[in-house]
Amino acid sequence: MSAGNRPLVVVGDVLLDRDLEGESTRLAPDAPAPVVDVVRDHTRPGGAGLAAVLAARTGREVTLVAALGQDRASQEARRALDGAVRLVELPLDGTLPEKTRVLAGGRAVVRYDRGGGRPGEPGPEVRAALADAGAVLVADYGRGGAGAVRRFLAEAAHRVPLVWDPHPRGERPVAGARLVTPNGSEARALTAQDGRTLRADALRAMRLAARWRAAAVAVTLGARGALLARAGGDSPMMVPAPYRADGDPCGAGDCFAATAAGALADGALPEEAVQLAVAEAAAFVAAGGAGSRALWDGADRPVPAGPAAVRDTDPFALARAVRARGGVVVAAGGCFDLLHAGHVGLLESARRIGDCLIVCLNSDASVSRLKGPGRPLTRIEDRIRVLAGLGCVDAVAVFEENSPVRLLRRLRPDIWVKGGDYTVDTLPEATALQEWGGQALVLPYLDGHSTTTLARRAARTAAVRRDSDP
Repeated sequence: MSAGNRPLVVVGDVLLDRDLEGESTRLAPDAPAPVVDVVRDHTRPGGAGLAAVLAARTGREVTLVAALGQDRASQEARRALDGAVRLVELPLDGTLPEKTRVLAGGRAVVRYDRGGGRPGEPGPEVRAALADAGAVLVADYGRGGAGAVRRFLAEAAHRVPLVWDPHPRGERPVAGARLVTPNGSEARALTAQDGRTLRADALRAMRLAARWRAAAVAVTLGARGALLARAGGDSPMMVPAPYRADGDPCGAGDCFAATAAGALADGALPEEAVQLAVAEAAAFVAAGGAGSRALWDGADRPVPAGPAAVRDTDPFALARAVRARGGVVVAAGGCFDLLHAGHVGLLESARRIGDCLIVCLNSDASVSRLKGPGRPLTRIEDRIRVLAGLGCVDAVAVFEENSPVRLLRRLRPDIWVKGGDYTVDTLPEATALQEWGGQALVLPYLDGHSTTTLARRAARTAAVRRDSDP
């Protein structure tokens, strides 16, 4: 086991999550309730089981300490976990809790819960598992799993990083936890203090850190990201999500906690762990959450899923998908060496014309040939990142030639947009667009803004400062 992928022990409450998916087009004749025609019935481990599976996605060795019985739900969860993680079982007095969601059109209509039991006394194998941990994650769902091994967890917190994902009806985190990760509503319930401003969230996080004697508390805030605070600190750190993830948030908290615990196991600081966890949770939600088919293969084993798939949108796949549903593909091109207000205005206008906007971007070599020595001022990786960060840009495609015509013939956009003093007749790309029935357009451009002007202004300012230095 490499130092960069140390083993993790997950302790807590396993649940069995079930999704009944279908469509609803009518109401029941005897009550104003939707009728859902179920087409898919899918079960998976939930709670600490899901957290353990997510932690193991990267190949990390993960041990799950949890209570399982001989009931049907326990057997289903055990089969799904087998091979993905190492199981150290506590006896279960009762049945494993089941949470069933009924979804219509991807949205939950109702959830019903059943079952439940209490874990029995842990054996010596629990202490042995914790002794080998590089870090410990407690996924407390208020079902007694954390309480059953609390004395072992208190010992572990003195040796290795311990992350505690709390529950209002669960155990108080042990003293010395490296990071505690309540969500916003849990933090409000745990402090009995309302108020939904960031200031209120920060105060709650600092008070909880002091109450629990934890090194840090990260309050997760859904699509907004997470707020990290320390006891007695006056400078909480807000970690925003890298993009707005539109998807099923089920399991996002488990993904956040599992990612943070893995990062701390590998030597990250809490600030670094939270930044990584926010990004991974956003990617997880965007990919469909815990119910995503991409997360599980036919044998209910986890398959890798990460942020790269949603951060780096394939422009060609995007164009095909938009055309397939009858949408309009818009493309715009340029060097975008120093992004300024003129660029942003042009791109925002272009996006409003159609259903997606793909920016065709000159490579570094192409910019140098067109603009001369010293250009580009900004390398291609940074230009891509800045453009992709704009809400109006859906994808970026890079071309090496002086003209984007070859790239356009592959993308086949419905509309090609340029700004400035061009006319459609003078656009070299216009002829290519005609090959597949596309249209070249010229949009108004904000006067007085150009990369060359900005570069000259910066050079003059630097010269004045240099001349004024004693």
